[in-house]
Amino acid sequence: MMTLLVGTNRPGSNSRKVARQIELLYAELKLPIQMIDLAHLPPSIFDATSYGEKPAAFRPFSDAVLNASGLIVVTPEYNGGLPGVLKYFIDMLKFPESFERRPVCFVGVAAGIWGGLRPVEQLQAIFGYRNAHIYPERVFIPGVGDQLDADGRIKDPELLGRLRKQAQGFAQFVAALRR
Repeated sequence: MMTLLVGTNRPGSNSRKVARQIELLYAELKLPIQMIDLAHLPPSIFDATSYGEKPAAFRPFSDAVLNASGLIVVTPEYNGGLPGVLKYFIDMLKFPESFERRPVCFVGVAAGIWGGLRPVEQLQAIFGYRNAHIYPERVFIPGVGDQLDADGRIKDPELLGRLRKQAQGFAQFVAALRR
């Protein structure tokens, strides 16, 4: 099963809206997908003792990563980088098995013109360090607020087409690595 990670805990985030569109694209491909939304992290994970022993409430989050055939990360850009909560989430996951040889692809979201390029590049460095298999076709969504309609759906058919192409290619990438 694919796992889709919303890389922020910000209420009403555009990343979450984009992730819902991605979820629908994988459903079109008849690929099961589950979403990890960092807005639902248990407060207990933020206790300093979590570095030593993870709270039981965190287990569904870590299991979703450990059991993922592929991981799709949707990240916003905050202050020129990835959100702190996303880095913290990564730090709380089991090392090295959470990302070791796990296929990963990225979608960057930003209000600015670079569409989340910087956090995606930062994540590629982190996941590369962790020996993940990084899918090279990234999608960046600049001016994300203008890209969504009132219901949070992507308006631009070309952008939706790039996300669809990424989903199809990533599914093939995951399947090829499983052989």
